[in-house]
Amino acid sequence: MSLENTKVEAKRVFIGAGCNRVVNNVSWGASGLVSFGAQNAVAVFCPKTAQILTTLPGHKASVNCTHWLPTSKFAFKAKNLDRHYLLSGDSDGIIILWELSALHNNWRHVLQLPLSHKKGVTCITAYMVSETDAMFASASSDGVVNVWDVSFPSQSSEECKVVCLDSICVDTKAIVTLSLAELPQNPGRFALALGGLDNKIKLYCGERTGKFTSVCELKGHTDWIRSLDFSLPLHSTEETANSIMLVSSSQDKVIRIWKLVLVGDVGSWRREITLASYIEGPVFVSGTFTYQISVESVLIGHEDWVYSVEWQPPVIDSIDGLLVNHQPLSILSASMDKTMMIWRPEKKTGVWVNVVCVGELSHCALGFYGGHWSHNGQSILAHGYGGSFHLWRNVSSSEESENWQMQKVPSGHFAAVTDVTWARTGEYLLSVSHDQTTRVFSSWKNDEGNEAEDEHWHELARPQVHGHDINCVAMVQGKGNHRFVSGAEEKVVRVFEAPLSFLKTLNHTCAGGEGSFPEDLQADVQVLGANMSALGLSQKPIYLHSSSEPLVRNGGGEGLDTFETVPEAAPAELKEPPIEDQLAFHTLWPESHKLYGHGNELFSLCCDHKGKLVASSCKAQSASMAEIWLWEVGTWKAVGRLQSHSLTVTHLEFSYDDTLLLSVSRDRHFSVFSIQRTDNGDVSHKLMAKVEAHKRIIWACSWNPFGHQFATSSRDKTVKIWSIENDARIKQILALPQFGSSVTAVAWTGLDHKEKSGCVAVGMESGLIELWNIKIIEKEEGTTATAALALRLEPFMCHVSAVNRLAWRPTEKCESNQRLLTLTSCGDDNCVRVFNFKF
Repeated sequence: MSLENTKVEAKRVFIGAGCNRVVNNVSWGASGLVSFGAQNAVAVFCPKTAQILTTLPGHKASVNCTHWLPTSKFAFKAKNLDRHYLLSGDSDGIIILWELSALHNNWRHVLQLPLSHKKGVTCITAYMVSETDAMFASASSDGVVNVWDVSFPSQSSEECKVVCLDSICVDTKAIVTLSLAELPQNPGRFALALGGLDNKIKLYCGERTGKFTSVCELKGHTDWIRSLDFSLPLHSTEETANSIMLVSSSQDKVIRIWKLVLVGDVGSWRREITLASYIEGPVFVSGTFTYQISVESVLIGHEDWVYSVEWQPPVIDSIDGLLVNHQPLSILSASMDKTMMIWRPEKKTGVWVNVVCVGELSHCALGFYGGHWSHNGQSILAHGYGGSFHLWRNVSSSEESENWQMQKVPSGHFAAVTDVTWARTGEYLLSVSHDQTTRVFSSWKNDEGNEAEDEHWHELARPQVHGHDINCVAMVQGKGNHRFVSGAEEKVVRVFEAPLSFLKTLNHTCAGGEGSFPEDLQADVQVLGANMSALGLSQKPIYLHSSSEPLVRNGGGEGLDTFETVPEAAPAELKEPPIEDQLAFHTLWPESHKLYGHGNELFSLCCDHKGKLVASSCKAQSASMAEIWLWEVGTWKAVGRLQSHSLTVTHLEFSYDDTLLLSVSRDRHFSVFSIQRTDNGDVSHKLMAKVEAHKRIIWACSWNPFGHQFATSSRDKTVKIWSIENDARIKQILALPQFGSSVTAVAWTGLDHKEKSGCVAVGMESGLIELWNIKIIEKEEGTTATAALALRLEPFMCHVSAVNRLAWRPTEKCESNQRLLTLTSCGDDNCVRVFNFKF
């Protein structure tokens, strides 16, 4: 099976992914990078470029929380670090420690913590004692909090040491937030604040070496405690050096600031029992010192649950010519009311007020799950219910006035991505997901203009925002406007057509080659965009001539708005990548047709290469349900019902000459139909062959672009290559060696027409992707084939869960005898990935 084993270079171009819908999922590190959980993967993105840099494989369950060592809070202690560490905890109770080498920009799985939690990890907090030592605590939903000591290696040859100092069993109620701090003037002694489902903040104290004991409870909140954060005792005055602050937020919509003050030695201080002492709050002893906690302020301003509060990281100030770090009195809060606020005390009165309020005012955003500061306090980041990020930066140069502007962020699906396809000439890719959206991703021209060197991909549009999980999609090929069909957990196939705003926007992407949308073609398009219906099931067109007219709703009467009215969208040509607010609401495509016929939810769709026919299948337990329907593009009439399979048809594909349709099914068979068009335009079809091809479900199939050969892939861990001989017999000409797990996706692209050579990409349930060189040898006595492994992608480049679809970009670039091919993949890990390969 030898083939000229050409060296293939692989480069990861793009990862699109949304953030898991959990509260403590995001962390902003002193490294300047942001980490978050995307299904079972830990994803890391760079806020400067708005690109996801990598995903870390290792968790078997959904990632609940991530935490940098050091975070941006301790960036002042991390000036010279060449290695940063990251903790991630999942819903199985497993915590993993990762290492990032800042010099080489590569990641390493350091270790999995022993003594894992019995239930999901809810949060992790840490305190950097020095550049090489840290303490951290992890909490679980079974009410257990573990406190750990970690020491980082000073030389690269050494390993990290992690020791469990203590395990605190609080009670049966879950702990959802933690914060650690060193007690003022008491080195080596720590306070640990715990918050959870019983409305009280529990305070524990302990030493650097171990046992933590409960010292007091803070009462005041009337609902679950959602977030806690200690300030750092970095102040210039002696008075403030003796105190630290604790900020807490709750589902009661209120933020409380508590002050923890050193009041004296154990022997010297006596508490006088007065009315004031009740207001002052509890007193506790740690070591030889006595501390008192009192309520400093109560902040009311949010209209819904306050999910997170965070002190601004220390800033450097010049005092008497010396540069010192001090803790700014500035708190960031994020709430389910769709806003983030910055709170500061007024200079004159000392009363805490809300000085900045940013947020999503559209009807689409469903609140913020957490807010984070950058290390310099000039940027703030929120993550939302819809898996989205929202970043604001203070672009004002003066300290007196602030001007917070929205910035670009990475985006992507926040549930399994079920299907992905390329536009007909490869300008963009289209993905669909169980998060009920269809998204368009494309590369954008850089300001510098060197697009080939470092192309940045972004989400360009969200053509469909639906009320059902979407299972499949197909671009309508052939001439004419950009159209796609999608199928969801409903019995209807929906057809969408690109509006004018999208066609104009495409001219600004570097993939949309110049002149790909001539003005005369755009002139025919009268639809500017689309509006969402109230139930999210249908998208109504917005016409060019109506977009400028003032809106009069329901006869203009006040208070007559009905349930059906939704704010009007304002689609427009975009000169730069859109932000979340625009994507969610202003980039919809109008729905042009609904195709009725299937009896169950849709499962697979494909379009032929001339753009004349669309084939569809639905979930099926019987032969009558497993029919494949053929639809004529344009009239959208059903022109054929193909019967062969007895269970769900999992994948459909037309041959490149459009004369054959291949289908594979859960019933372990594949079928090949011949498709003919008569002179009067009617479509005739005939079942040519039905073959039991594998021992388990067949998940995917793909045609050879240069002939009537095709590949099938199955749960039985095999990929087989088949050929249709001249006498219409089908024979197996090759089986690739057995793979390590179920093969869920396969895609074939041509490399050399004369040589009849190509490359088959294979995607597995484990998330791994391999490329195989295939050479077809046609002789008189029959067709044979040879195969050789061209490339096995590293796990760090691949998905961490099942690959659902692979698709090669239709265009190919040649560079100095090297062919550049682009592959996209999508998977259960919420990710869409794009790779470039040089052959």
